[in-house]
Amino acid sequence: MPRKKIGFIAAGTETAQQALTELRARYGHVPPEEAELIVALGGDGFMLRTLHRFMSRQVPVFGMHRGSVGFLMNEYHPDALEERLENARPVRLHPLHMTARTLAGETIEALAINEVSLLRETRQTAKLRIRIDGIVRLDELICDGVLVATPAGSTAYNLSAHGPIIPMGAPILALTPISPFRPRRWRGALLPHTAHIEFEILESSKRPVSSVADFTEVRDVSHVQVREDREVALNLLFDPEHNLEERILKEQFLT
Repeated sequence: MPRKKIGFIAAGTETAQQALTELRARYGHVPPEEAELIVALGGDGFMLRTLHRFMSRQVPVFGMHRGSVGFLMNEYHPDALEERLENARPVRLHPLHMTARTLAGETIEALAINEVSLLRETRQTAKLRIRIDGIVRLDELICDGVLVATPAGSTAYNLSAHGPIIPMGAPILALTPISPFRPRRWRGALLPHTAHIEFEILESSKRPVSSVADFTEVRDVSHVQVREDREVALNLLFDPEHNLEERILKEQFLT
């Protein structure tokens, strides 16, 4: 089998840059734009930026942990890298597509691998109306915010907001409130991945809300729509003993 062209990229930290120099010297290197496979060195934040950067190419990405958080990364070992890449198991992800309309009438679209979150901008709580597939399911949610998370993002902000962990491959999205005030006992919902979710911001001038899709923030929104984008596929590679499905399962039993 012909050797794949590998492109190495790294976060700006000293640890990641040292690993980058070592791996390029040992295994060669092609520019990332020409690579058939990307090796990303850093933490989860750098992995998200890498996936966004190469989203249009849908090139497989193998991450190695040289950062602070490494849930999406494999362990760093410089030896036998080509064998690891050959034996790595793929995980296919689909991002969320956010369409946000502002009070000024502007429409902004963005993709999110982890989650789309709505957050209050001022001291006053947000008031939101939630529609699922065109049906009002919650007429008024008073809260600090709310988010929609993918399975890959369910262990990130979603988990911190007491949302459920979703196994990889499950055709489900998590809808999770952030510090809900009314209805106080509402803890969110699990939705089919085909759901079209719409948030209407009530009293939007008095209670401004921002919408965030990974790295894209839109201020002063009036309506936000979220759906899974099945036309975009992201391919992560994991060592067989370090696969993402197993780590998500383990996360649910941590004490």
